Amino acid sequence: MTGVTTGSARANFDFKSATLPLVALLIKTTDAAALVADLTRRLSDTPDFFSNDPLVIDLSAVRDSEASPDFPALIALLRRHRVLPVAVRGGNPAQTAAAVAAGLIDVPEVVLPQRHETPQVEVREVVREVKVEVPVAGPGTVVIDKPLRSGQQVYARGADIVVLALVSNGAEVIADGNVHVYAPLRGKAIAGARGNTEARIFSTCLEPELVSIAGIYRTTEVALPPEVAGKAAQIRLVGEKLLIEAL
Repeated sequence: MTGVTTGSARANFDFKSATLPLVALLIKTTDAAALVADLTRRLSDTPDFFSNDPLVIDLSAVRDSEASPDFPALIALLRRHRVLPVAVRGGNPAQTAAAVAAGLIDVPEVVLPQRHETPQVEVREVVREVKVEVPVAGPGTVVIDKPLRSGQQVYARGADIVVLALVSNGAEVIADGNVHVYAPLRGKAIAGARGNTEARIFSTCLEPELVSIAGIYRTTEVALPPEVAGKAAQIRLVGEKLLIEAL
């Protein structure tokens, strides 16, 4: 048997903490038929949006219900649309037990940092680990002054993010607060990543693959109006609709 050595010998592995980007699915009903119908319609509209992304099912909106979702059917549906459900959160004990029985893991709710805390910034590469130093302009703001190429993802936890260079196709800029891109925005921009409906997206050249605020998203399958396409614009959330306005 190999893999772990004892004494002063060097081990063949290490345990390290890791922060992974997860898609969250907030379900608002335990009605299996309604849930499957709505998800099928929504996911069929953007068949290439997900690429085997890990997902956590958020039950906080239905935790007071005595019923549990049909987790096996829900998991099968999500996998057919290239989403990999791995965890559940926010449910009551019975719902959580049903989810665990279906193969999901129970994860605790994430506590957001207070406003006075220094924001955490994560820069990830899809293929390999990349460490990038990012200057912090002040509490609640993170500045990126280098281009983001395809495959890179920057997440400003508990902060706004300001990007002063190109966000290429295939790159992702994510913030719990606002997203500012003072350059062409051609990749994905996600503001209000943890549910802040007041967050906004700003760009001096709006050409995104995807924009999202508090989970409401729009892809390039819906063409931008000519008055904002490739121009300075802001995006904000009004109800459950993204409003795009010229600046």
